[in-house]
Amino acid sequence: MTELRAPKLPQRPERRVKLAVVQMSCTDVLDENLDKAEAFVREAAANGADVVLLQELFENLYFPQLEREELFALAHPVEGHPFLERFAALAGELGVVLPVSFFEHAGQAYFNSLAMVDADGRVLGTYRKSHIPDGPGYEEKYYFNPGDDGFKTWRTRYGDIGVGICWDQWFPEAARIMALKGADLLLYPTAIGSEPAEAGALETDRMWRRVMIGHAVANVTYLAAANRVGQEGDATFYGRSFIADHCGDYLAEADDRSETIIYAELDLAKARSARAGWGFFRDRRPDLYGPLLTLDGEERTGR
Repeated sequence: MTELRAPKLPQRPERRVKLAVVQMSCTDVLDENLDKAEAFVREAAANGADVVLLQELFENLYFPQLEREELFALAHPVEGHPFLERFAALAGELGVVLPVSFFEHAGQAYFNSLAMVDADGRVLGTYRKSHIPDGPGYEEKYYFNPGDDGFKTWRTRYGDIGVGICWDQWFPEAARIMALKGADLLLYPTAIGSEPAEAGALETDRMWRRVMIGHAVANVTYLAAANRVGQEGDATFYGRSFIADHCGDYLAEADDRSETIIYAELDLAKARSARAGWGFFRDRRPDLYGPLLTLDGEERTGR
């Protein structure tokens, strides 16, 4: 009897991708924040990074702590945006993939948005934050319309990348959709910190990391989050930016107060192989997931 053996497959070595995650504090001087972000991107590229993740709304303090009509002036259209072109040129100069968070004005709408810039400086497209929080210290519904363009995965020079923005990271549906669209890497620019007294002074940092680790495991994909640090008004932003592998293990972690860059090398081919082997996507039952398309879990027919 012939022994059954796995066939020998041709070796197709794939270059590992080096990911950098920036963690920084912000002030109310916009140009200083932009200059600092650029300096961190340049430092990351000098250290061999292929993909650099900056935090949510890094141009400014986290202004949605308060409802102020005059702060809508911070928003700009994508076309002619005051700093998107600068960071697109920076990505092209350095040869890095660079997701860029910004406050978008479109017609009569306002969005918490992100532009995905490829390593040649091309803007591949934008994503508008889908899940908008509304609570003490996070008054985002005052400023931002819910995103209307759906979850996306972009094919970049260094892999297929999906990006959610902050509150999106708490929703497994968002991560799963990006994975279904082929994401090798999930990125989450973030602004999260201490909860005010009226919210029960809830400590969320461990929950915040755990929910995303669950996304990494359930989708067998690399995942990273970039958070800000520092005291801004009544909020203390707790940092703890991290990079996790497709098994949910931390590859790199920042602390709760340092301005820093963390790095990790990602073996995307290994993760793809593991993803196929686990069978999570093979064994899905979309025919049973109808209740996910409702608010109350009840499917209705005959409308």
